[in-house]
Amino acid sequence: MKTANSVVHSYSCCYSLAVEIFVSFVADTFCSKMQSVRRCEVIKGHLKRNEVSSLSAEIVQDNHHYTLDGFDILSKEDREFYDKNGFFVVRGLVPDHELHRYNDRFQKICKKEIKVPGMIIMRDVAIAKSEFVPGEQAVTKIQDYQNDPVMFEYCTNQNILQYVEAFIGKDVMAMHTMLINKPPDPGAKTSRHPMHQDLHYFPFRPANRIVCSWTAMQKVDRSNGCLVVVPGSHKIAKLLPHVYPKWEGGVNKMYHGIQDYDPNSPRVHLVMEPGDTVFFHPLLIHGSGTNITTGFRKAISCHYASSDCHYIDVDGTAQENISKEVAEVAKRRVGPDVQFDFKDIWYIKAKLAQGERKSL
Repeated sequence: MKTANSVVHSYSCCYSLAVEIFVSFVADTFCSKMQSVRRCEVIKGHLKRNEVSSLSAEIVQDNHHYTLDGFDILSKEDREFYDKNGFFVVRGLVPDHELHRYNDRFQKICKKEIKVPGMIIMRDVAIAKSEFVPGEQAVTKIQDYQNDPVMFEYCTNQNILQYVEAFIGKDVMAMHTMLINKPPDPGAKTSRHPMHQDLHYFPFRPANRIVCSWTAMQKVDRSNGCLVVVPGSHKIAKLLPHVYPKWEGGVNKMYHGIQDYDPNSPRVHLVMEPGDTVFFHPLLIHGSGTNITTGFRKAISCHYASSDCHYIDVDGTAQENISKEVAEVAKRRVGPDVQFDFKDIWYIKAKLAQGERKSL
């Protein structure tokens, strides 16, 4: 394991395009609805070489388990690994033919051959400010693909769900969906994103019944911006304050980072082959590097939550800033007379992946 000294960044998007499409979808939908597969080898080599030390004295060292009993897909060692580190990688979980199917669908979406209700199509800010680039090269991410039957097959993939069950149970909601087409960095570091915890964006709890699956669609390493994680950071057991970082080159809207993140925290870069899938906790501190290659880097992901989770009011909490930011954009778009909040947006987006829909 190597500890990087550079700030790790994640994906970026064209704020105005993404938010306007998203808010438009929310407004339209809200006003009308308001209403065993073969075991795969687990990657443990990331931490076998060097033991990861505690991040700080704040980390709670206890015997709490972040996985559920009664699911044989995870061995005792697997569960202990996830409990300790907050992430868990499975090799070759999604077969090539399925990855090709998602990629083909992505290409059609980029060419505007298919229009999906509610889907947000994003462009990197560097592309957005340049002359139009057609097709795949113009799109750096599609988000909220839950209404596309082909893309949603990823969320209902039984290879993935058999693991998801072990983290959150059998009643599974797909809450947040993305296909990331990370662009080559033009030198401006426009794809950067500060280290963060995904729970910052989610107005539902408990955190231990939320998990992300993130699947590499091609070889992912440090050269094209692989994921980087801070092992054990989920055990701090709290959501840290997130704000806009003070970067010389600026930062995209709604891309908040941990306010007092220590860049010297021990980190692991997740080098993955096509089909490899990482599952991680929503409090795990993570990000990704810039893509210094000449090609785009693709991955597909879904954040799942138990349908027994419940929505919370984020007013007066560390999440109030992101909640207000979303609300202000919505008011500018649809007017102050339409009343909805952060929770309503997520309720509309959520879609059942397996089992029974309950609280969410």
